[in-house]
Amino acid sequence: MRDYERYDLGDLKLQSGQTLHGASLAFKTYGELDAARANVIVFPTHYRGTHEDNEWLIGPGKALDTDRYFVVCPNLFGNGLSSSPSNTSGAQGRGGFPNVTVYDNVAAQHRLLRERFDVTRIVLAVGFSMGAQQAYHWAVRYPELVERIVPFCGSARTAAHNVVFLDGVKAALTADPVFAGGWYETPPTIGLHAAGQVWAGWGRSQTFYREERWREQGYASREEFVREAYLESFAAADANDLLAMLWTWQHADVSDDPRFGGDLARALGSVTARALVMPSATDLYFPPEDSVLEVRHLPQAELCQIPSVWGHGAGGNANAVDAAFIDRQIARWLAT
Repeated sequence: MRDYERYDLGDLKLQSGQTLHGASLAFKTYGELDAARANVIVFPTHYRGTHEDNEWLIGPGKALDTDRYFVVCPNLFGNGLSSSPSNTSGAQGRGGFPNVTVYDNVAAQHRLLRERFDVTRIVLAVGFSMGAQQAYHWAVRYPELVERIVPFCGSARTAAHNVVFLDGVKAALTADPVFAGGWYETPPTIGLHAAGQVWAGWGRSQTFYREERWREQGYASREEFVREAYLESFAAADANDLLAMLWTWQHADVSDDPRFGGDLARALGSVTARALVMPSATDLYFPPEDSVLEVRHLPQAELCQIPSVWGHGAGGNANAVDAAFIDRQIARWLAT
């Protein structure tokens, strides 16, 4: 039994000019929509995540308090629940899935909130990693709707070094001869394991490994941690889904819009929402230096660094201390 709903979008025109036929957006809601339809929080999912991976921040007494707010968690295209290579039939399935941008994701989410719920205001757009990229896009694309954003462990534009890292993951995965250009008959397990191995060196910080923080999660050795947290996790995923989301991540850019022509400063300068930007102090994908540069262009922004050695995992509910810090900061931002 599935615990989410599906919103049919029909033939969805993409930013590239292509059309995703029979597109659908998987989503789950938490709490109740008020009479004014103005207590909405949008909380998109991240790379390889689903709405269930967002639930640690949602519920009575938490930052995203369902006694006060109506929280909508739309699933990213490519994650296996919304339209993805693994669940699309015909020529657009598997290796034929079209390239979908963050812009496309947020445009579809806007349709969901407008057409299904007739939303008049978004109190907060919030997200982790690729979810943070979507929160930035919400603020730039729909400034008249969005009051606040909290992007954590993410960016408004994917940095060049981040793109290079992701190219390494892609190369490891597609080198498996079983992959067959995305038209594999059996999972490319060797490539999936290789991609997971590459990821393991980036998902946590140098200090995390030096201090053997994996012991806090009950692992007996570094090798056991890497195998179970990364290799086995990647082996359970669909390779084409991973690559579809990876492409979206690499091409995330709020300024890739005719209004801004690639001018990131101008795109960020157009934001009217109040922004709380939270990088992890040791994130290797989205280092805090990148957030510092972006915050300079946001008219109403605060930079709040997560004091963590858990790298990118600081934003993904990897440990209780970082999770509590993020929850407190979001609650503070909503209270102001």
